Amino acid sequence: MDNTVTDRFDTSRFEASRNRLASLAYRLLGSATDAEDAVQDAFLHWQSADRQQIKVPEAWLTKVVTNLCLDRLRSAQARRERSAGAWLPEPLLDGDPMLGPADTFEQRESVSLAVLTLMERLSPVERAVYVLREAFSYSHAEIAEILDISESASQQHLHRARRRITAARSGGDEVDRASARRIVEEFLAAASSGRTERLVALLTDDATAISDGAGLTEKLSRFDTPQRVAAVARAGFKPTPAKRRLAGGTPAIHFAVVNGTPAILTVVGDQVVGSVTFDLAGGKIATVRGIAAPARLTRLTEAWRRHEPETPLVAEW
Repeated sequence: MDNTVTDRFDTSRFEASRNRLASLAYRLLGSATDAEDAVQDAFLHWQSADRQQIKVPEAWLTKVVTNLCLDRLRSAQARRERSAGAWLPEPLLDGDPMLGPADTFEQRESVSLAVLTLMERLSPVERAVYVLREAFSYSHAEIAEILDISESASQQHLHRARRRITAARSGGDEVDRASARRIVEEFLAAASSGRTERLVALLTDDATAISDGAGLTEKLSRFDTPQRVAAVARAGFKPTPAKRRLAGGTPAIHFAVVNGTPAILTVVGDQVVGSVTFDLAGGKIATVRGIAAPARLTRLTEAWRRHEPETPLVAEW
């Protein structure tokens, strides 16, 4: 087999793993853009490696991508960005291959915006062990090989990661699509009409809202009582000419599923200009996350353009 054919064959082997590697990198980094960069760097490593010496390409590539992601998490730039108070995971539309495996509850939970946010509290190694074990079902022996640690260390890291994430979680339910849509529609109707009492009734007693301020502020905005969340929602969803100008036109509002949770997307033409996701608990809304920074919506917009949307909840907002 000549070198051209060999290179083409080896490239095909890498491409067959690309979606799985991107899904791993996204869970580790919480950013689709950074995940794509890590996978591309892994491809460069793959091209320059002595591939005839690589007995199990999948294991080799998993190790390379995991360690490239750990390098990013440990970098000074990443620490500055993530400690500045303005970091949120990048949202992905349901069906995006970067969301990866979703057969088990653990796999679905590991890519939720809630858990991706909570994983920021873990050390890079704890995060890697948690993702490799919970989302990809690697054994502790395999994780030890990937991270160059002992099996007992892998077990300890997983125990600490699970404990920290469980302790920080406010609960959350997997809700069928019809029920989730009903709750979201009620929220949108109450917010748009300014019905504060109805909004408060839809929220849990410890409801929280988080907004990135469309990327215009250095820190996230947080609101921690049902009354404050309701007031912010009422102000945010009341349509005004100024908001339409800021959005670049008259938006339509669609129901969607983002990172496995119900969401509403504000869309102008074929551009997603805002994403609001909802964590549900006990049939009520526990957490509202508003993301409107354009850099965080790039991949979601690309997926939306390939998507066949349902009839919008609001055709002209």
